[in-house]
Amino acid sequence: MTTFAIHPKIVCMSSAADFCRSYKIGAGDLVFVSQRTRQGAFAGLLDEALVVDYRQFGPGEPTDVMAESMWASLQGRTFQRVVAIGGGTILDVAKLFALRRMVPIAALFFGTLPAEKAYPLLLVPTTCGTGSEVTNISILELTKEGTKLGLAQDALYADEAVLIPELLQGMPDQVFAASSIDALIHAMESYTSPKANAFTRMFSLQAMDLILSGYQRMAAEGAAVREALLSDFLRASTLAGIAFGNAGCAAVHAMSYPLGAACHVAHGEANYVLLTAVYKAYQERRYDGSLRALCVHLAQVLDRDEADVFQRLETLLTVILPKKRMREYGVKASDIDEYVQMVITTQTRLMSNNYTVLDAAAIKAVYQSVF
Repeated sequence: MTTFAIHPKIVCMSSAADFCRSYKIGAGDLVFVSQRTRQGAFAGLLDEALVVDYRQFGPGEPTDVMAESMWASLQGRTFQRVVAIGGGTILDVAKLFALRRMVPIAALFFGTLPAEKAYPLLLVPTTCGTGSEVTNISILELTKEGTKLGLAQDALYADEAVLIPELLQGMPDQVFAASSIDALIHAMESYTSPKANAFTRMFSLQAMDLILSGYQRMAAEGAAVREALLSDFLRASTLAGIAFGNAGCAAVHAMSYPLGAACHVAHGEANYVLLTAVYKAYQERRYDGSLRALCVHLAQVLDRDEADVFQRLETLLTVILPKKRMREYGVKASDIDEYVQMVITTQTRLMSNNYTVLDAAAIKAVYQSVF
């Protein structure tokens, strides 16, 4: 049986002002947005809304502690709609606030608290990576467990995803690099997932082509050219989100979560550390089907032989974001066995989407190769 769905309505708009005017953002809206974004593109546009600056609750990737602190700060306040404007961090958190009940968050993520939608949800991305605006997934670090987990429930779908390329202008280089590489990995992992089909692969390929074409232009013409490509990168992120929202991500994401949680490494950057090592491990075990098709396609895009396509990919990505080894983030060799066990015990949802089986020994070998 083949299934495919695009759940949120996707709307493209020219500016933040057009968005606020068209959607009548104001009283009755709970708006999650950073102070920087509010004072920039949204200056004077959110004054009547109930606004939460999520950065006041902690830096970096989202955690259950941050989300529950936001929830506590809103007790006694009322709203009729949830609006989130930001990167994957805040989009993932805001999805929870559209639910009837969201605390304790651990109970929600472990399935003892049902996910029931209570409020309309609008998601507006300001980065070009997570694709969270079109997925039913919320990823948080659960602090007591010491790792990240994903909650996938249809109640987490946005009602509308609004794309405004203007909001990507002036993105810090590190944020752009980590987020766009994350989108590329979404496209690749969903392409080789056993849940992929002709529909999801169409979205995966288009996302890959847009991202890699943009990277090639940046490598040839300089980083400044990216400002002219923001619409392409934003569209690619959403396309990849649609692909992995249907077909799933796999070992690259699963194995990056312990690194991201323990060392507070940005999600896309942590994925980047594992990307080519995971795909080389797949190649060693089984080189046919969608993995072979992926390599053939990448070889055409990158103008390289199929045999060294992942080396060429890594060379291109290094221009966008220099790659570090795990030990450079503070990981110790003695941590690797613990990471392996975390992946095996907590990331079964993602590992079920692997192109081919990676057992504990294979997972450990991948970690060792990038240590």
